[in-house]
Amino acid sequence: MSSARQELLRLLAVKSFRLGEFKLSSGGTSDYYVDCRTTTLDARGSQLTGNVFLEEIRKHGWRPQAIGGLTMGADPVVVAVAVTSGEIHGFLVRKADKQHGTGQRIEGFREKGARVVIVDDVCTTGASTIQAIEAAREFGFEIAGVMCLVEREEAKGRRSVEKAAAPAPFVSIFTAADVRREHLRQKQKDETSPPIFAVAATCELCGRPAATNMPRNRCEVHRT
Repeated sequence: MSSARQELLRLLAVKSFRLGEFKLSSGGTSDYYVDCRTTTLDARGSQLTGNVFLEEIRKHGWRPQAIGGLTMGADPVVVAVAVTSGEIHGFLVRKADKQHGTGQRIEGFREKGARVVIVDDVCTTGASTIQAIEAAREFGFEIAGVMCLVEREEAKGRRSVEKAAAPAPFVSIFTAADVRREHLRQKQKDETSPPIFAVAATCELCGRPAATNMPRNRCEVHRT
């Protein structure tokens, strides 16, 4: 795993992953939730997102003219890749046709026949990714590939996305299981880290700087 990919996984685990009981937009429930936007809209997270997606696009040799997806989960991913590449344009797909002005559903890059990559932040049932695929093809784009940042495998959306995307391949950067493992690893690491003092403390026995406050303030000499 590249250093950028590993760092992005760590950020997702720390900033975007939560354990608990959550109701999903699909109507189901889950014992975890992944809000990728807290990572993709983070300053460093945005840089990493752009680098990792661009790395994957180049690895597959897709050579797209543009990248886009359904607003708003795809928005920060699209911008990150466009800025990082300096050559791949961006477009956004509205959830419904615009009711005023030009009435267009595709915003940004609009060149019929262009090769594009469809992106999403999280794929659960795949519904939002499929909407973007259908809208892009209806407009006249040629889809080279489809990507998501995190795939929730238990929702079994992959089959539906692959069917809609065919013959273009569908690639996920991480699975939710990847992010969960890293989340638990980081949590365990935090729990075993030495305590950090919020205020200066001294050893209660000798007055030296304290090295621990568990269970009492003690210096290195008297900590055991």
